[in-house]
Amino acid sequence: MSTPPSAIPDQPKSSPARPVDLDDEARAAREAELVIVGQVGRAHGIRGQVGVIPRTDDPDIRFVVGAVLATDAPPRGPLTITEARNHSGRLLLTFEGIADRTAAEGLRGTMLLVPRGARPELKDPDDFYDSDLIGLRAVDPEGAGLGVVADVIHAPGSDLLALDVDGREVLVPFVRQMVPSVDIHAGTITIDAPDGLFELGL
Repeated sequence: MSTPPSAIPDQPKSSPARPVDLDDEARAAREAELVIVGQVGRAHGIRGQVGVIPRTDDPDIRFVVGAVLATDAPPRGPLTITEARNHSGRLLLTFEGIADRTAAEGLRGTMLLVPRGARPELKDPDDFYDSDLIGLRAVDPEGAGLGVVADVIHAPGSDLLALDVDGREVLVPFVRQMVPSVDIHAGTITIDAPDGLFELGL
């Protein structure tokens, strides 16, 4: 029995509703795009530590001593991690050059970014990062265009694909029955939707 596909949160820095370009140069540029893996919270203590809210399923891999993270406010980064620890369920990081509470508070709200291609490789072929799905061209089983994946919504029952269909949002459950195939390299995702879904916009 096959497992259903799943989307891994990694929050793209931007979520353009556009099809993926298929040539090698565009694919290389896509791998270099930055995706969000965390957000700096409030300062902790007086020695420059900050709390960080992970936006990745692999915080133990991503937030390690020596890791270099880009920032959404370029003057604040890049930031090199010099210490990482968990304290009462909270991820605490210390960055090179951030030595006191004032400097740490100055980072509050900063998004931490890595190149798309630097993320851990997903071993399960049915797992996908959100930002790999966003921008894919949705087609029906015959190959006719339906729209573009504009967002991925992590709902309690199942993940949902938010499709931009001529400026209208259509939500499609990200389950195998409705999404039989995803081809990242081709830039397409096949949607086998029940009759009326795209007319109703549900």
